[in-house]
Amino acid sequence: MRVLLVVSPLKSNFQYLVPLAWALRTAGHDVRVAGQPWFADVITQAGLTAVPVGRDSDPWRITEYRPDKLAAMRFGIMAPYDAFDDPAKATWEYLRPGMAEAVRGWHRVGNVPVITGLVEFARHWRPALVIWDPLSFAGAIAAKACGAAHVRLLDGIDVFGGVRQLFLRLKAEQPLARQADPLADWLGGYARKYGGEYTEDMATGHATVDQFPLSLQTEAPDLDYLRMRYIPYGGSATVPAWLQKPPTKPRVALTMGLAATEIYRGYTINTQDILTALADLDIELVATIAESEQKKLTHVPNNARIVSYAPWHALAPTCAAVIHHAGAATLATTARHPVPHLALHHHNDQPILGRKLADHGAGLELHTTEATGPLVRESLLRLLTEPLFTQRAADLAAEIHALPTPNQLVPDLEQLAEKHHTPLY
Repeated sequence: MRVLLVVSPLKSNFQYLVPLAWALRTAGHDVRVAGQPWFADVITQAGLTAVPVGRDSDPWRITEYRPDKLAAMRFGIMAPYDAFDDPAKATWEYLRPGMAEAVRGWHRVGNVPVITGLVEFARHWRPALVIWDPLSFAGAIAAKACGAAHVRLLDGIDVFGGVRQLFLRLKAEQPLARQADPLADWLGGYARKYGGEYTEDMATGHATVDQFPLSLQTEAPDLDYLRMRYIPYGGSATVPAWLQKPPTKPRVALTMGLAATEIYRGYTINTQDILTALADLDIELVATIAESEQKKLTHVPNNARIVSYAPWHALAPTCAAVIHHAGAATLATTARHPVPHLALHHHNDQPILGRKLADHGAGLELHTTEATGPLVRESLLRLLTEPLFTQRAADLAAEIHALPTPNQLVPDLEQLAEKHHTPLY
């Protein structure tokens, strides 16, 4: 079977797809990954076959001259998808214009540069299955154009599917003259261009592959989910010498992720305050801090090891507790082990994931606007001294390991392709 993966030019988004791509390859399928030309090196570094399509386009270019856009993208979930967990915004009056703006200023910008080239390749190569990340609607368009089955692969909370289903429910309640659907209109235009008509799978796939356990997810009603165990992949990495030996004291790891500095120009916590507040604890604190943020430090306590990077999947299981930003990959990697978390969240779906983690009992959560040194210290001491957090973290790890591996999910994808693949020529 030929399988085409379509990715946004964001390294963090792509990394979620790699384990499933390799599972399909080792099952004997022909797998290729399509993306913007400049992104080919990222794809091939993972040992996968890249298909450069379209033209290069920097999705963050607008932030260079629109700091308000950067601030909006950084805080919470971008409109109109913030209606996912804000009942006050779950209205037609908010969603209809908000969706129109999202299509115009977000989805078109991210997808138009690759659509024509992607469709041309898909019609030439004729995949039976297309897998796309939730922002790569170009994948759905290409699947429609060549008759392939297609699925979304989630990289966090399904805010896109959830808000789409909310939009459809509210739309059905409106008079016919008010039932505008900007996303369907945009996708439908491409469907007609390539000889078809809009169907709702173009917005949410024939199914959705979800890499998170139900304890950490909110399923959208009426969507078909295929649950899969999260397998960490963070690119090429080396385990440093200090991590090859067991710690002599309880180890605590701290990270605020890569996107904070690579995209958003800095952390949303005062790292120095936190290091200072933890300085007298009898722990080994390993803080992965970007070099640009290390320059802001005025003092490094004796119990802290500062590194620019460490492979989190190797570091997390050696820890007694971790402090992180509730990024989906970091949280899911940690949650594979019986290690309690302190989530210091701010951006996108991080607050939702942090709350779900705390509700499960596997950790605690603080918004970064509240994450002072003393509060972080107090929360960390609870994680280290109250056994229930470790017990609940073990329960969460067991729930994750009970899910199908990517290899075990392959037969379900083969059946889905057999059901929905309808070659057009």
